[in-house]
Amino acid sequence: MTFRGRAGLVIGAAVLAGAAAAPSAPRQVVTGPVAVYWVSAQTNSGFGAMNAGGGRPSLASIMGGMRGGNVTRMLLLQLGSSQKPTGAPAADHLPPQGLGAGPDLPLVTPVQQSAPTIREEPGAPSQYQKPRGRMLIFWGCGEHARPGQPVVIDFAKVAEGQMPPAFAQMMRGLNITPMQPPSPSRNATYGEWPNARARTSVPANGSLIGDHVVRGNYSPEIRFSLGQDQDFMPPFDLTSNAKLASGAMQLAWRPVRSAQAYAASTMGSDGNETMVMWSSSELQSLMFALPDFLRPEDIQRLVAQKALLAPATTSCAVPKEVVDAAPQSMFNLVAYGPEANFAFPARPADPKVAWNIAWQVKVRYRSATSGLLGMASPGMGDDEDAPPARPGQPKPKPAKPKAGDILKGLGLPFPG
Repeated sequence: MTFRGRAGLVIGAAVLAGAAAAPSAPRQVVTGPVAVYWVSAQTNSGFGAMNAGGGRPSLASIMGGMRGGNVTRMLLLQLGSSQKPTGAPAADHLPPQGLGAGPDLPLVTPVQQSAPTIREEPGAPSQYQKPRGRMLIFWGCGEHARPGQPVVIDFAKVAEGQMPPAFAQMMRGLNITPMQPPSPSRNATYGEWPNARARTSVPANGSLIGDHVVRGNYSPEIRFSLGQDQDFMPPFDLTSNAKLASGAMQLAWRPVRSAQAYAASTMGSDGNETMVMWSSSELQSLMFALPDFLRPEDIQRLVAQKALLAPATTSCAVPKEVVDAAPQSMFNLVAYGPEANFAFPARPADPKVAWNIAWQVKVRYRSATSGLLGMASPGMGDDEDAPPARPGQPKPKPAKPKAGDILKGLGLPFPG
């Protein structure tokens, strides 16, 4: 070995030795949080808003949902703490006046009830009936379905253990990391709103903007403020829900403020024993199983994979083959929103100083609408500035299906 080679080895060994001897950066000690508080804010319109209060929807509510006139704003408040109270748990959320749901939203701790014992009466076993019918699964925006569609699920064959290979591919999932909100099983003490004790609801014009305070006997006091860009997401404003010349159905909407991604889907039937499901995903996956809320990193990944529609998207065509297979269908549109996260105290800049977190708050957002595929809402397409469904072509005339027939075909209640 030459002198230069030996020198290089020595220098390299010295560099490695120095790196090994260099002390690693101190790792900050993090404790807590003592309390976690999640605010889930949803804006629903169309059919999704017609039954927000529970119970059977009225005829007026159903017709309002069909016309797209219903809008509701819903909150789910969940407080979890590692502390236990000395007495009965009690906590309250004091919202800004603009929310319109009252000055005090009590966070009630659910009472754990044991499951009732079910006694089986002796008797002859019920006769087994072989399931009938099938499900057709389509995916992807476009006037026509892609090659290889649909995946057909025969319920009788599934009962015999015969699953189509394509369905196995769908079942692999989208690698979504489940969100973990506070719950009675994850926290020593838990409270939520709405509940049986508080009958108030958020009006359609309710606002989250302003100061929020959460107080309880099992949690440190929580204070956070939401600004103009952290209010409820607006409802969907559809610009098209009509059949194209190709026979496909065009869904189009104006951009929803702060939307990070969109998803569209339909569910319908041929009126007999065939169910038809479609999603806007470019991936062959069961997008129908998506949770209501997604982590921001999952949203970004799914948009990159084209499983979710990018936030700049404002239209999607339901393929003709889907429309032909299910003349009676409902559509669902979802806009996934951002998150607002708060923590107290703020994280110390010095890593040598421990970060003892008293509380953390997460506010997450969503907007959704649903309705009958092909039934336009009032004023849809009346805006001269709204772009046509397809550039260079006149806006198509919306189809006019009979409401009662479609609702009954979908198995929905239609009061007489």
